[in-house]
Order: sequence, then C-alpha cells, then structure tokens
Amino acid sequence: MMTMPTGDTVAPEPPRGHVRVVYLGPVAPHWEVESEFGDRAVIEGFRERALARLVLLPPHDPQFRRNRERVVRDAERENLMLEWDLGLPEEEPAAHP
Repeated sequence: MMTMPTGDTVAPEPPRGHVRVVYLGPVAPHWEVESEFGDRAVIEGFRERALARLVLLPPHDPQFRRNRERVVRDAERENLMLEWDLGLPEEEPAAHP
C-alpha cells in the first residue's frame, strides 16, 4: 500500500537562473531577454520560447496578456526568476495637499 506525503514541506530549490524581459519600443524587434546568471542552455531555451511568444506583440496588444502568462508559467517550470521591464514609469504615490 502506498502512502502519500503528510503535509511535510519541502524547502524550495534556489532558482536555476534569472531572466529579464525588456520591451525595446514600438519598432521591431520589440523584446530582448537578458540574463544575470544561470545555466546557459536553460536560459537560451527559455529565451527562444519567450521571444517566439512575444515577437510582434507590443505590451498594449490584447494577445500580449495571454502570451505573457505563458512566459510566466514557462519561467516557473524552469525555476527561473523572471523580471519584466515594460518601459513604463513606476507609479508615484499621489501627493496630498
């Protein structure tokens, strides 16, 4: 008879790498995938898949949201830290008079 784990928590593994997806602007190519660390083969495979999903899609395109979620899930499967740089200014807190 097989037994199932009983709520024992397994410590998460450290990330296998880091990638930053950068929006370059309205003129193609729109995207670049940069990496700070990680296995080169893993990063290159992720880069190819991410760019294939994002090619010709600016961030305001409705298809971008769906494809961005696919890129996020891909990074989770590969255990990569994922960062997005969409070139949008950070929101500043509203000043109160």
